[in-house]
Amino acid sequence: MPWPFLTSICLPRWDWLQVEVTSFCNASCVYCPHSVYQGHWASRHMSLATFAQLLQSLGRTRLVHLQGWGEPLLNPDFFNMVAMAKQAGCQVGTTTNGMLLDFENLVRLVGSGIDFVAFSLAGTDEKNDVFRRGTSLKRVLENIQTLRRVKEKMGASGPEIHIAYLVLRSGMADLARLPKVIQGFGVKQVVISTLDFVPQRELEGETVKPDNTQEYEDFIAHLKEIAEMGRSYGLNVHHQLKEGSERRLICPENVQRALFVGADGSVSPCAFANLPVSQAIYVAKGAERPYLRLILGNLHELPLSAIWRQKAYANFRRSFFTGKLISLCQSCLKM
Repeated sequence: MPWPFLTSICLPRWDWLQVEVTSFCNASCVYCPHSVYQGHWASRHMSLATFAQLLQSLGRTRLVHLQGWGEPLLNPDFFNMVAMAKQAGCQVGTTTNGMLLDFENLVRLVGSGIDFVAFSLAGTDEKNDVFRRGTSLKRVLENIQTLRRVKEKMGASGPEIHIAYLVLRSGMADLARLPKVIQGFGVKQVVISTLDFVPQRELEGETVKPDNTQEYEDFIAHLKEIAEMGRSYGLNVHHQLKEGSERRLICPENVQRALFVGADGSVSPCAFANLPVSQAIYVAKGAERPYLRLILGNLHELPLSAIWRQKAYANFRRSFFTGKLISLCQSCLKM
């Protein structure tokens, strides 16, 4: 058996844990399952008691990312969770739509010791507000600027400011403007992603899925140009997009050394496998498919390390070496 697989069983140490502190959201992004599946969505906050079940595992985790299918700052215990994770000795980050970061929360954020905060964007002009309904690009950029000033005033080096940028096919032209738009904002890193989960047929055209080798090469070349432009502005620009049409052999969600914990304590390999929804369909490879969550355990029943070692979870990780992937993984656009 390959070495990474043996390591993941014998030494349950993780590169990161993604923890969904809430599945409530104050935005209605047009591409998000939270908006599309609204009638079947289970909105809930993770309790401190549930989060506490993770504490014995956080010491074996490099990073805990406090964000799932909701806006983290809506959970009234968010800052308590940051403090608990920092005390456990791991790095802590989050991703936010930025709309709840008033001055008081920005001061709390800097004082919390959180290592990085990523702001979600899907455009560099008014398109962002169309795609990300309920948010305002102008206000988010103002809050990023204020965060930079608060850090300076408090003499703090952290948190690092990141941008989580979703590029949609109809907004491709906007991406090239991003480095200049955020110049001087104190942003350290930009991570570019695409629409990897399509919750309804109407959104299928927004996937960035080149049809041939030339389109792939053109798109990757475009991303490399943007990365080079970013470096000239002091930005690190990253992406995990496939370079070519062949299926990946390694999941970019790092399922061998990372996992996702839902707000209800449910444990899954990644966020895409654990949407808090029932009676939903999604679109993959041109066909509509029933969405089925992949839950491999729950913190209220077993410790995380025990869940990780269970046969069902071990078999799932092994499937990436045998090539016998479950349906959800076979149809995933990331693969």
